[in-house]
Amino acid sequence: MQKGDVKYDAYVQILKEELVPAMGCTEPIALAYAAAKAREVLGSMPQRVLIEASGSIIKNVKSVPNTNHMVGILAAAAAGIVAGKAKKQLEVIAEVSQDEITKMHEFLQETEMELRHINHGITFEMIVTVFHGEEYAKVRIANYHTNIVLIEKNGEVLHRLPVYGETESGLTDRSLLNLADILDFANMVDVEDICEVLERQIECNTAISEEGLQGNYGANIGSVLLDTYGMGVMNRAKAKAAAGSDARMNGCELPVIINSGSGNQGITASVPVWRYGTLMGKDEETILRAVTLSDLITIHQKTGIGRLSAYCGAVSAGVGAGCGIAWLRGAGYEGIAATLQNAVAMISGCICDGAKASCAAKIAMGVECGILGYNMYLSDDNFKAGHGIVGEDVEHTIRNVGVLAAQGMRETDRVILKVMTE
Repeated sequence: MQKGDVKYDAYVQILKEELVPAMGCTEPIALAYAAAKAREVLGSMPQRVLIEASGSIIKNVKSVPNTNHMVGILAAAAAGIVAGKAKKQLEVIAEVSQDEITKMHEFLQETEMELRHINHGITFEMIVTVFHGEEYAKVRIANYHTNIVLIEKNGEVLHRLPVYGETESGLTDRSLLNLADILDFANMVDVEDICEVLERQIECNTAISEEGLQGNYGANIGSVLLDTYGMGVMNRAKAKAAAGSDARMNGCELPVIINSGSGNQGITASVPVWRYGTLMGKDEETILRAVTLSDLITIHQKTGIGRLSAYCGAVSAGVGAGCGIAWLRGAGYEGIAATLQNAVAMISGCICDGAKASCAAKIAMGVECGILGYNMYLSDDNFKAGHGIVGEDVEHTIRNVGVLAAQGMRETDRVILKVMTE
């Protein structure tokens, strides 16, 4: 791969598309974004609100940032309607005044709001319709968090994009990703082409990680890890990643740079690699290359899995982080491929049962399995093809994980939603 090649430019663009800032958990923020846009199109404060959402959205919309600890789908929509700035997309409610928070609570108490579960065969889907008198405005988001595919007002379609099932139209082709090329890219990329997005990712995500260790958030998994297992390099890397999720899932309003639509994945793919690299005494450029590797491997895995599924995305990012750490420790293609295959063989099947405090523990498990995967390689004790989902090579294994998550766990996702809502 050379700078200026089609694939080189695509990899740079993929990083720019995926590593974007978000204030709070991305599903409630996406809902707030849709609601803010609908209110903008309506041109007046709604008297009635209808929210239609797929099961995976309902499962993941919990804490809403900058709302004084409001929770749930109706709260997310109210936040977007009252205080949202649609042009800021996933930072739609990054700037909220105390007066606006008061108005959110009043809006929830005074406005007719309805939630309906929809199933159009699309995992990621939300439709927000707002009404004022005889007028209405409708906004639909599908397949990824900022993908507005329909804007309608009073029967007139103002904006429409085709939706072809789960296909993410409008984004750079993710099929160009493969492990060999990802490694080549990480080794040779002109750091100037990626440093802005990577440095922002590390800065934001390490900041929320530190907040998680200093504060009291959720189950405090990061602090528990340090208190229980000490200050070894591996444990500190795990703890820093977990602490970021502790804070993010439990009310911290610091921004996060996401990966594949998830702040937890963005934290997991970056923070443990950065921490491991700094403890090893690696220079900034080397750490940026390692984080690049981790980010792209995470994206590669998530391409087949999908944005939302019953398969915990933090696991994919933990595997990506393990590969980045393996590279820092001197691994080439063979070692990184073995790390990935060993890790997914251990932890694939970890479920996503919504965005909440236990995500931090799953992150720690994912990072640990990633690092263990490389240590297995060093000992020449690898899982072989035919051992469960392990394929003939690393790309085959990644495809198997995608099939497991996107197809095999559909019923699991339905059961999880049923358990959570009944």
